[in-house]
Amino acid sequence: MSVSSAPVSAEPAAARLVASAPWDAEADDALLCVAVRDETHDVKTFVLAPREPRLFAYAPGQFLTFSFEIGSETIHRCYTVSSAPTRPHTVSFTVKRVPGGPVSNWLHDTLKVGDTVRALGPMGEFSCFNHPAGKYLLLSGGSGITPMMSMARTFHDLGGGRDVAFVHSARSPADIVFRGELDTMARLDPAFRVHAVCETDSPAEAWAGFKGRLSLDILSEAVPDFREREVFVCGPKPYMDAVRAMLAGAGFDMARHHEESFDFGALPQAEQEAASEAAEQLDAEAGAAPAMRTFRVEFAKTRRVLECPEDSTVLDAARKAGIRLPSSCAKGLCGTCKSKITTGTVTMAHAGGIRQREIDAGMALLCCSKPTSDLVIER
Repeated sequence: MSVSSAPVSAEPAAARLVASAPWDAEADDALLCVAVRDETHDVKTFVLAPREPRLFAYAPGQFLTFSFEIGSETIHRCYTVSSAPTRPHTVSFTVKRVPGGPVSNWLHDTLKVGDTVRALGPMGEFSCFNHPAGKYLLLSGGSGITPMMSMARTFHDLGGGRDVAFVHSARSPADIVFRGELDTMARLDPAFRVHAVCETDSPAEAWAGFKGRLSLDILSEAVPDFREREVFVCGPKPYMDAVRAMLAGAGFDMARHHEESFDFGALPQAEQEAASEAAEQLDAEAGAAPAMRTFRVEFAKTRRVLECPEDSTVLDAARKAGIRLPSSCAKGLCGTCKSKITTGTVTMAHAGGIRQREIDAGMALLCCSKPTSDLVIER
């Protein structure tokens, strides 16, 4: 018995190859999901394309800020691009499912081919393009692999035999994201070396490679000349802290150490203390300066209220009041803290993380907005 079916038209996908104009988020920020790929048991890659054929331009290591409509709420999140700019017709981001995470679980369970999401960018300075070198070392832990993968794919596509060492730390062999592709790249390019460090075995595989956590001994064995390389690091904060201390202790030139992270929580305690000390010093130096105005800021949904001095950003005032708000770069760049101001006015000095049409609609970035009146914020 034979089964026949009508051929599937390749025209929609092929039509994207004729794109010549660059993608412009200001003109159309809606991106179409054209593929969803399972990377591991809890990691997926989402491939996006413009609704009309356009070409993406970005530096490997940069990120996009997404606006996701989840339930009745708009949630902003930054995700590093995991694809390479050498393949400009689509852009990809890769997400690990986090237990209880409202966005990662929604993406894994809901976002499918044919759906649209909104994005702003690209943004960020964390890129190998900003630090040309003859030899690179890419160090990643867990989902911090995504910017490194963008860099590795770019180097691979450009050819030239650039000396790249890639050391990735994972919980188990089953948690090594992009494992097959990395192995293929290493097989095809002798100048590209990849090593994985696993904390434990997985049920289906006893790990035969480097085991435990990344240490100076492991790094020295895997990449003996690591001190001669430009180093890029991304991963959970404890991982990056440990790598930074390890490299500094090994005599590495930390001017060639570059790291990337997104912090969606409050400032670290040390930074809070430093900020408090700086504020006290300013107060002492102010002496008999005119009294500063303070404005009332109300968060409409949570009914929280705080007092915000006119020289403070709303985000800083919220942190000092113990109110946790989504934030990341704190520089007006990523858009994570974007919020609707329903009443009142602010001054805002942003770095590109918000569009003019959003400002016209009453949106503001709380990390770089200072009140000029009492405020009511839709959050």
